[in-house]
Amino acid sequence: MAKREERKPRVEVSDGFDKKLVEVRRVVKVVKGGRTLRFSALVVVGNKNGQVGYGIGKAAEVSVAVEKATQSAKKNLITVPIVNGTIPHEVVGKFSSTSIIMLPSKQGTGIIAGGAARAVLELSGIKDITAKNHGSTNKINGVKATFKGLLSLRTREQIAELRGKSVEEI
Repeated sequence: MAKREERKPRVEVSDGFDKKLVEVRRVVKVVKGGRTLRFSALVVVGNKNGQVGYGIGKAAEVSVAVEKATQSAKKNLITVPIVNGTIPHEVVGKFSSTSIIMLPSKQGTGIIAGGAARAVLELSGIKDITAKNHGSTNKINGVKATFKGLLSLRTREQIAELRGKSVEEI
């Protein structure tokens, strides 16, 4: 009888992104033969250096749904402008009936945010920010509203370039 080789442990290749599982939902579809159970996962990935993304994955098993969501999140990365550890200006992100107001804060304040917005802000690399969720507290809508707000951020340099002026003129 031949000796079996030991299986090598699976090593997860890190590409500099941290991931955070925000929500797992159990979804049931009622069909003629009974109920079919599936899972939906919401994952946020970020490198804590200005890049962040989110993804939603659906599958019959939780682990497969999380993996699909992670792959989707890595495809949908955005770059967040960070100035001295905070955002350049206050902004409101709105998606469906969820609104998130994000305000720049002084150094040392930390991340003051609740719900799904906290995961996005932590993984984006923002150190000091105050955020308030208004309306629906649905986690998927909260993440999408936070992303809409972060996408609308502009630095002084970007605004000056758009207007064709120097930074001092603004």
